[in-house]
Amino acid sequence: MAFFTYIMASRRNGTLYTGSTDDIGLRAWQHKEGAGSKFTAEHDVERLVWFETHETREAAFRRERQIKK
Repeated sequence: MAFFTYIMASRRNGTLYTGSTDDIGLRAWQHKEGAGSKFTAEHDVERLVWFETHETREAAFRRERQIKK
């Protein structure tokens, strides 16, 4: 099983959102439908612009935190 760290955007030079998940396709769809998170729904963050894979959930989460810093 793979885990992912990803970045979503509202538009070019717009609002960014960083997260981690074990199903990148489902998570991208949820964001597009406004069900990803309250923040992404309010800011129209629905474009998947980048992702990377990790072997563990913990590694994906650590990378998410590293990016957010």
